Amino acid sequence: MKPEENKFADVPLRVKTWIYIILVFALGISHPLAMKIFVSWISFQCFFEFLRMFKVNTNRIYPSIFIGVSQFFLLYFSGTENYFLYSLGLSIIVLLYFSILKSSGKQVLGILTALLICLFSFPHLAFIRENTSGMYAIIFVVVVTELNDVFQYLMGKFFGKHKIVPKISPNKTLEGFIGGVFLTMILSNILGFFLLHSTILTNTILGLILGISGFCGDVFMSYLKRKNNIKDTGNLLPGHGGLLDRMDSLTFNAPIFFWMLPFLLNL
Repeated sequence: MKPEENKFADVPLRVKTWIYIILVFALGISHPLAMKIFVSWISFQCFFEFLRMFKVNTNRIYPSIFIGVSQFFLLYFSGTENYFLYSLGLSIIVLLYFSILKSSGKQVLGILTALLICLFSFPHLAFIRENTSGMYAIIFVVVVTELNDVFQYLMGKFFGKHKIVPKISPNKTLEGFIGGVFLTMILSNILGFFLLHSTILTNTILGLILGISGFCGDVFMSYLKRKNNIKDTGNLLPGHGGLLDRMDSLTFNAPIFFWMLPFLLNL
């Protein structure tokens, strides 16, 4: 069978895994406390996968648990304003720990990247759940972001011919990117009307920015994986790889959406 005929072979497995992802996501956003636990678990799992990616050979589970548990207490006891200050102190402690273990400069830089994403990017999901339009806002940003990935994946499969970043992610195409962003703008208008009650202008801007930013987050993670010679960050999600492989677009989109939404809602 020709390779072209096999290009959709992984779709059934990916769809099956998506069902489990949706169920866990629905449970995670069901209550503010559940959201804090959910985000802390995401950071725990992703930090563990980062340590694997950067080939940190010391025990990975204990620092990852420390990150997850510490983040939960910071989210629970501190407000948005104080969270970042406390997280900065936590990051310094973790970096000192790995420096004492004589990690290489490349590993320390990788761990710094992991801390920025796990402690400063992903917590915006909890902030969105609590400080903007609540559950509707978190549903909006996650659904738009994840379906943007799906749209770009499918549009690339159907129409992709021109590689857009061949040295970083050979499977990404210009047609997939443009088609995915266009469909994301349409989706943003549909969801924005029902969930955010925002204007067409606001929804279109959100779709455009989240579509482009999500692509950039995906490419950034692909760059890190290629630099470290790995295909997937883990095997937690069959057909997708690790949790970090599935969360890559949200690394940029979560903070951008949180800080941009209040401004756009006033348009």
